[in-house]
Amino acid sequence: MKKLIILALAALFMAVPATLRAEESEQFDAGSMIIGHVTDAHSWHLFDYTSSDGEEHAVAIPLPIILWNDGHLDVFMSSKFHHGHADYNGYRLIGGGVEKEEVACVGADGELMVDAEGNVVKPLDLSITKTAAAIMIAVVLLIVIIMVAKKGYKKRPNQAPHGLQSLVELLVVFVRDDIVKPMIGEKHYRRFLPYLLTLFFFIFFCNILGLIPIFPAGANINGSLAVTATLAVITFLITNISGNKHYWTDIFNTPGVPAWLKVFPLMPVVELVGVFTKPIVLMIRLFANMTAGHIVILGFIVIIYIISQLFGVVAGGAVSVVSVLFCVFISLLECLVAYLQAFVFTMLSALYIGMAVEEPHHAEA
Repeated sequence: MKKLIILALAALFMAVPATLRAEESEQFDAGSMIIGHVTDAHSWHLFDYTSSDGEEHAVAIPLPIILWNDGHLDVFMSSKFHHGHADYNGYRLIGGGVEKEEVACVGADGELMVDAEGNVVKPLDLSITKTAAAIMIAVVLLIVIIMVAKKGYKKRPNQAPHGLQSLVELLVVFVRDDIVKPMIGEKHYRRFLPYLLTLFFFIFFCNILGLIPIFPAGANINGSLAVTATLAVITFLITNISGNKHYWTDIFNTPGVPAWLKVFPLMPVVELVGVFTKPIVLMIRLFANMTAGHIVILGFIVIIYIISQLFGVVAGGAVSVVSVLFCVFISLLECLVAYLQAFVFTMLSALYIGMAVEEPHHAEA
């Protein structure tokens, strides 16, 4: 409890200077600030500072821009765009804030190129964005953690786990005994255990990293539909490729259903639609829950800026006390959500796989 109070006070002291800066600025765009933090970008923004001449400068880590346009490949660093204030090699960084950040083609006259339908011409963007870079960092850190735990078992064979081993073993045994075995069954669970363990650790670790607002953490990895959709598609493919005859028979010839529903293929259509809606539910649930948590925390921070602009620094400082306390509370709640979302995604994936490989009851008898 004492550590929690110290953390809240430290955040409060950091928030009060922010209210001073908020009053000095002409206008604060709350929407751009929030959306800009939860969406993807072509550089990793760290912080802004104001120089002695009064100009505001952004400090960011540049990331590789990889573009395929008119049959040729262009590769350069995002720093060439100067945070969207300059064109480079016929390209311009557009969007940002409440709009999606994209790379567009620029003509010799310095204007954005448009096609016959009036749409802005954009190259095929294969860039390593903030989310992609964060995934690479998360994977490397996760591999290091697992390797450290593995090394501990080699150094201390047949002994109780120690340090990092205890956490890793606890999670591995939990996923195996409380998720995979009950959902898939004793006969088939070993086939899918490596994938489901990887799925749980990846989601959980990415969620935890997203709660740490310091580089190399802080990216909203699972707040990207591309990431959650990829995980859902992998589960979808494993489920349906592993599906046995009984699984597909239940879809197209559901037992216990009146014959007229089979002649008029209502139930097969419903069951087939369910095959595709399951991964969609997985994708949206993880994306929505992780994005909502980040938006709520940022919303409480934004309130400090807004109140400071409307009613002055004193009012903003007073509101910051409540905002910071709520931010701490929501952050602690997000730690629980980070684990729950990894658990739910893994459990539902195991459930879908278990339904696909389940043997007929009469065969078991």
